[in-house]
Amino acid sequence: MEHDRSRESPSREGTSLPGEWPSSALGQSFSQILHRLTSQESRRGKGKSAAVQDLGTLIEATERDQFFEGSGTSLHGMTEMLGQVAKALEKYAAPPKEQEGRGHGYSEVAEKAAAVGLVFLKLLGKFEAAKNSLVCPKWKTGLRDLAGPIYIFAVTHSLEQPWTSPRSHDVAGEVLALLLQVTECGSVAGFLHGENEDEKGRFILIMELLKPDLNKESWKNNPATKHVFSWTLQQVSRPWLNQHLERILPPSLLISDDYQTENKILGVHCLHHIVLNVAVLSCLLDLFPVLEKGLHWKGGGARPTTHCDEVLQLILTHMEPEHRLLLRRTYARNLPAFVKRLGILTVRHLKRLERVIIGYLEVYDGPEEEARLKTLETLKLLMQYTWPRVSCRRVVLLKALLKLICDVARDPNLTPEPVKSALLEEATDCLILLDHCCQGQVKGLLVKILQSCEDSKVVNCIRKVRQVSEGTPYEGT
Repeated sequence: MEHDRSRESPSREGTSLPGEWPSSALGQSFSQILHRLTSQESRRGKGKSAAVQDLGTLIEATERDQFFEGSGTSLHGMTEMLGQVAKALEKYAAPPKEQEGRGHGYSEVAEKAAAVGLVFLKLLGKFEAAKNSLVCPKWKTGLRDLAGPIYIFAVTHSLEQPWTSPRSHDVAGEVLALLLQVTECGSVAGFLHGENEDEKGRFILIMELLKPDLNKESWKNNPATKHVFSWTLQQVSRPWLNQHLERILPPSLLISDDYQTENKILGVHCLHHIVLNVAVLSCLLDLFPVLEKGLHWKGGGARPTTHCDEVLQLILTHMEPEHRLLLRRTYARNLPAFVKRLGILTVRHLKRLERVIIGYLEVYDGPEEEARLKTLETLKLLMQYTWPRVSCRRVVLLKALLKLICDVARDPNLTPEPVKSALLEEATDCLILLDHCCQGQVKGLLVKILQSCEDSKVVNCIRKVRQVSEGTPYEGT
């Protein structure tokens, strides 16, 4: 594939004069070392290891100012050369396929990573020194092509993985810390999304570098790529993540669809982060039909599960035990859209939805009651789409709704009256819909309550249910 080849050989694409590398002695030295790092002939021998050592010696012996000499095409050629060298080093230190990397193979990776990390530290050191030099204002230009590959290397080897050793882990951590220092970023998140509104950050750059290794054919070629993607994704939260949905959703779904449990869990964590941090949920749901275009039901047998099913199942899994109100509101806010998208197929999730709805209706949610209002909205949609299955749940749902109405009517908290009225109205509408789904059985169960209840708000709600169910216009009291 073209993308894979671009990571194995130095690309000239994007230069102002294609194919023109820097003609200086330093540029020629880098070009020779780049050739040794990417040559197929030295793959099995010690040629690449020697090239890494020679590169470290070259960087150490080069005066700081020499990296930034020239202007225009010559400076651009040098920065691109450094970027290609950085890509070659990152690839050289990358772990092999899992089946190829057992035992001795992984120990070699750790040794390579430690050596490459030391080279990156020397190179970044030159850039850090240039920041304080009046004669080197071009250091930011030179860093542009370096930052992405160095970041991927640092994350690959600073995470706890089979291919890391204490030595390579420490060196990679130092590389990441120095990269943040050189780029003047206070955190990895700032490096990725920018330290301020005027700065774009490097998230798109990192995702583009990872993209060739994140498709169906290539994502298992490098076992580190999925971890770098996952870790990077989870460093960026709302509102910055919204604009990157088309880049982050397909790889997350790809990883979660794998047969290996480890990959499923990793993909689920990615999807969970997306659900919590992508505010434009409609965009996420609109992408599902595109991603599922090959899953059309042809009749006969059960309909295939979809990505929307998987994400809703993930949301419900996290909703049930969640006790933090902020997250409960976030989850509840998203539920109605998923029920609308799945329609009658929501019946697949009916048992879990019932448990979540009842649990969320029981808990006071603060003055705005957003979680309970969205839960009632979800319940109404659920009954509309799955009405044949509602009758057998009428007692459980009736108890939950009546308890909510009583709690709100007697609420001693500082909930604004408009919010209380909205809750009572939504709960009453749910009771009316529940009665329709149960062929009028609910209003019969409400008779005894109407005879014994003294709370005017509760009585008004029950009367409305009975009168609307009987076709009589409700006038209130």
